[in-house]
Order: sequence, then structure tokens, then C-alpha cells
Amino acid sequence: MVSYAQGIDALNQSLSELRDINVSFEFFPPKSEKMEQTLWKSVERLAPLKPSYMSVTYGANSGERDRTHEVVKRIHQQTGIAAAPHLTCVDASRDELKQIAQDYWDSGIRRIVALRGDLPPGMEKTEMYASQLVTLLKEVADFEVSVAAYPEKHPEAANPQADLLNLKRKAEAGASEAITQFFFDTSTFLRFRDRAAATGIELDIVPGILPVTNYQTLLKFAEFANVHVPGWMHKMFDGLAEDDQTTRNLLGANIAMEQVKVLAKEGVKHFHFYTLNRSELSYAICHMLGVR
Repeated sequence: MVSYAQGIDALNQSLSELRDINVSFEFFPPKSEKMEQTLWKSVERLAPLKPSYMSVTYGANSGERDRTHEVVKRIHQQTGIAAAPHLTCVDASRDELKQIAQDYWDSGIRRIVALRGDLPPGMEKTEMYASQLVTLLKEVADFEVSVAAYPEKHPEAANPQADLLNLKRKAEAGASEAITQFFFDTSTFLRFRDRAAATGIELDIVPGILPVTNYQTLLKFAEFANVHVPGWMHKMFDGLAEDDQTTRNLLGANIAMEQVKVLAKEGVKHFHFYTLNRSELSYAICHMLGVR
């Protein structure tokens, strides 16, 4: 039987592993007035947690790009939190990319998430890739550049090793951090981190955490992104009533919390939350982790 003193020691050990954790949050540009209200409520809710930065995704069409610029600058100006826009090199010239980057730098933005971007229908390849975009950004100014990493392999990569070599090229171009695609098996992330180190990749690898709020939507995301959803997750959500959102939120928060606790024990100190513009679960998880 575990004694009271042993229980306290175990709790203190668990808490010590969760100290000094950094978090960051990802949002996407709103497409309606209602979505815009939800976004800014979420930003205001999460800003007091003092995240390392708040990133904003970037679409391929010009309208969404403009919204990204607006959201990034407003976060930076109104919250004092570092804002990190996504920037893709699909369907944009080098001169356009340089102009966008210079405008961000002049606006006080110091971090950019550099991505190739999703190819539009009918386009089989692009003239630039993420590693070349990193090089371009470093030529414009001394940005901190984050890039994407894929613990379960990018859907278009020939094999896991080719995917790792692509990540290495991004690191050698000047990236300082890699944010992973979301995942649910922590051992998948840990194996990926080990393989990256063995390949000579010198990057901070930040796990991307997706708190699950809608399981059916998650399954669509996972299929598109080549992410494995474990059988135990199917069992957890199986049979829940469609309107039982409270239970779904509790399950989603618990899954994410367990991921973070396991990874913190393995030395991970920075977690990137895919908020889907909702603050509730990310805020609750951070609160439980002592990020307040």
C-alpha cells in the first residue's frame, strides 16, 4: 500500500516535471462575423497565459491571406503577445514573399511559420519548397523561423527517411523550431524525435497537441493528414450521444492532458495547441498544467 508520504512525493515529482512549460496557440482567420467574435474571445481568454507566441494559419487565396495579415498584426498590437503568421510559397512569387516578409518585419513581427502549403487542384509541384522559403526569409531579416514536422510522415513523402531529410534541409536553411502535426500516440512522437536526432537535425521539436472537441471532424482531419487514430480512442468516443458535448470535452481534455504529462516526463518543455479558434479546452489543459 502506498503511504501518504509516498503519495505526496509522487505528486511533487509530477508537478516538478510540469514546471517551466511553455505553450503556444494556433488560430485560423475567421470567415464570418460570428467566427471573428469567437476568435477574439479565444485570443483574449488565452493571452493572459503568456504563450510564447500565437500563430495564425494562411490560405492559398488572397482574401484569406489578407485576413491572416490583419489578425497577426492585431494580436501583436493589442495583446503584446508575439504573433507568428504562417507563410506559404505556393502560388506566390519570390518578390511577393519578400514584400510580405518585409512588411511583417516592419510591423514588429519577428517569427514566421514557413510552409510549402497545400497544392491547389491540378498543381503537381511548386517552384519553391519550405526549405527555400526559410532561406528567403533569413535573407529579408533575422526572423525566428518555425517549420512543420511529421511524426507519421508527410502524406506526399516517399518514405519516413526522405521526410526526415527534408526536415534537415529546413534546419540547415536556418529554421530554429519544428512544430509537429498532431498525433495521439506519444511513443510515435518520441521515436520521431530520436530519429531526428540520429539524422543530425538540430531543431527544437515542438509537439502539436489537438484537444478533441468533435470526434467525427477529427477523423476527417486525421485521414487528410495521415494521422493514426488509435483503437482506444474509438472505444472512448463510441456510443456517446451526439448532443453530449460535455462528456466529449472531458474526454478530449483528458487525452491531451495525458499526452502532455507523458511528454513532459520525457523532457518536452514546449507544447503547441491547435485551438481551432476555441479556447475552452486549451485553457483548461493549461490551467491543469500550472500555466496560469
